[in-house]
Amino acid sequence: MMIDLAVVKEMSKHTLIDTLGIEIVEVGEGRVVATMPVDWRTHQPAGLLHGGASVALAETVASIGAYALVDPNTENVVGLEINANHVRAVRRGTVTATGTVLHRGRTTMVWEKRAE
Repeated sequence: MMIDLAVVKEMSKHTLIDTLGIEIVEVGEGRVVATMPVDWRTHQPAGLLHGGASVALAETVASIGAYALVDPNTENVVGLEINANHVRAVRRGTVTATGTVLHRGRTTMVWEKRAE
């Protein structure tokens, strides 16, 4: 089941997605793209992008992507595990995350999330 981008944006109001300024820009079959500003909402005290904000962005694209692939009337999605490697520091601008489904099983999915 695919989900409309407008529905995703409405569901995101008054959530962490909204608080961090995350914008969902694309929801496709097994793929989600979102952006997040690197600003006072997402900085750690040294003025860099907070690792937790990066992980929240990654979790967001995977969760929305998984939700778009199930029937929400009979199934729900939750994250089981996430692993993050922060390779480069960001001070300002916008980060873009792309989530793609690697495995879609009967009861679990595996998503790859990449933020740049």
